[in-house]
Amino acid sequence: MKVYLLRRVLAVIPVMIVVATVTFVLLHLAPGDPASVMAGPDATEHDVAKIRRLLGLDELLPVQLVRWYSRLLVGDLGTSIFLRQPVLEAIVDRLEPTLLLALWGLLIAVLIGIPTGVVSARYRNTVVDQSCMGLALVGLSIPNFLLGLLMILFFGVWLGWLPVAGYVPLERGLWANLRSLIMPAVSLGLVQSALIARITRSSMLDVLREQYILAGRAKGLSEPNVIYKHALRNAIIPTLTVIGISFAVILGGAVVVENVFNIPGLGRLIYSAVLRRDYPVIQGVVLLVAVKYTLVNLVVDLAYIAIDPRIRYR
Repeated sequence: MKVYLLRRVLAVIPVMIVVATVTFVLLHLAPGDPASVMAGPDATEHDVAKIRRLLGLDELLPVQLVRWYSRLLVGDLGTSIFLRQPVLEAIVDRLEPTLLLALWGLLIAVLIGIPTGVVSARYRNTVVDQSCMGLALVGLSIPNFLLGLLMILFFGVWLGWLPVAGYVPLERGLWANLRSLIMPAVSLGLVQSALIARITRSSMLDVLREQYILAGRAKGLSEPNVIYKHALRNAIIPTLTVIGISFAVILGGAVVVENVFNIPGLGRLIYSAVLRRDYPVIQGVVLLVAVKYTLVNLVVDLAYIAIDPRIRYR
């Protein structure tokens, strides 16, 4: 296990190098110039050239890449061109809203998706099954931003139960924080719960056909015992993979949802950075996303062992 963990951690290094290099090159080849944005529409070419020189954007691309790598090796992601603060500090300042939003969204997706999939598999080809899968299909078809706008209209404007926008920090109370995040979390988690439900149902149907399930029923085990203790534990492994992917997708989907609900998280940070061609911020957030995907995959692999002791990594 230790060797496997070491291998996986070391495998992150080439992944980060590839991601960083591709992101750096694509950003600098894309149309747009942060110097022109900073100088304004009335600036002369001389003014733009002066700003480019101050930012180091007039140097050759390989020189800029080497300089960025040299800072990256010591943990320096650079300084935001427009925020005028270290990129790492800007990311940390906006990490809490995005992380809490993703965790609440994942919790909603799991609490809805797994029970729905289990119930649908247990009552296969019945009205219950068709209703659950029909709702899952609807959930997969609705974009999260549209669901968020509909929730704002219904729960925020018409009923007035929840705030329509903004974010309340966790330090001001759990309930206040939850009220500000419940609508965006539901808009993210509900879509992913539909995918989790469909995968759970498919996996459960495969397991329920196994001989040990028939043997358990023949011995007189209660149906809940067969379903939840024996079948679900063996059927949950494919679902865990989807849950890990869903967590990464929820973090990615926060870019749109945070702008819809005016939440000051990483989503809005990367959105504004793209509009203004703030290269250091974009590169820093993309690296963070790559690390996130790698860590999520590692956690899912380790969860396999906790659920099924027969699995071994070498």
